[in-house]
This record gives sequence, structure tokens and C-alpha cells, in this order.
Amino acid sequence: MIVKDIMNSSVKTAETDTPIKDIASMMCFNKISGVPVVDDNNKLVGVLSEKDILRAMFPAVEDIMLEGTKTDFESMENDYKNVLDKKASDLMTQAVASVTPDMPLLKAASMMCVKKIRRIPVTDDNNQLVGIISIGDVHKAIFQESLLKK
Repeated sequence: MIVKDIMNSSVKTAETDTPIKDIASMMCFNKISGVPVVDDNNKLVGVLSEKDILRAMFPAVEDIMLEGTKTDFESMENDYKNVLDKKASDLMTQAVASVTPDMPLLKAASMMCVKKIRRIPVTDDNNQLVGIISIGDVHKAIFQESLLKK
């Protein structure tokens, strides 16, 4: 099997100037945990995950060192509203791994495992987003394939 056999080609995306509030709404309403960030030409420029959004609420290590060991998690939770005012470019991961449609499925899965990510964008030779796969998609496809071989 190869990536294009299982990839989802109707991908929810964001652009660099998309407000985090809109992205968080999209994630919650569509039950997804991350989105590729693309430019005006649909080229992949980053990925934004729920973890990226939540991480923005935590203080920097330098701040913790200055404040000591006492961290006020309840006030940090109240800061979520400030995070929602940011844009995708403020929080996205820019160094993004991607796979190609013709890559063997298990090679793509191994990349996700090594990089400890649950989803990976699928791009063409011009770095244009053409789909996405998740580790769950891979597992389901391999499981179904094994059932058919019996």
C-alpha cells in the first residue's frame, strides 16, 4: 500500500494570518487535533496542533526560573483568551515533516513514530498540500488489508 491509497484529500487547513480562535473552533467542531498551515498557493508552510495552542499558555522556562517553583496554573488557564487572539504564524511549527503520495505506507508510519506525531501532511513535488494521513488511518488500512488476506 502507498500513502495515496488511504490519504484524506479534503483537508481542513489554516493560513498564517488565520486567528487561533477560528482554528480552535475548527478543531473542536470537526474533532481534529491539528491542521496544516498553507500559503495562498496551497504550499505547506507549517502545522498547528492543539498541543501548540495549549503550550502557548505556559510560561517560558526563563520566567519559571525568575518566579521560582510556584506556578499559578489557574491564572494560566485564564490566559487562554489571550492565546485566542494570536495568529497561526505565532504558534505553528514551521519545520514540518511531510510525505509524498507514492511513499510506502509503512515508511510514512515509521516517520510519524520516529517524530512522535499523530498526523502528517501529504505534499507533491512542489510542496503543495494534497492530503493528510494519521497514524489511525495507517493502522485501520493495515488491519483491513490483513482481514482481506485471510
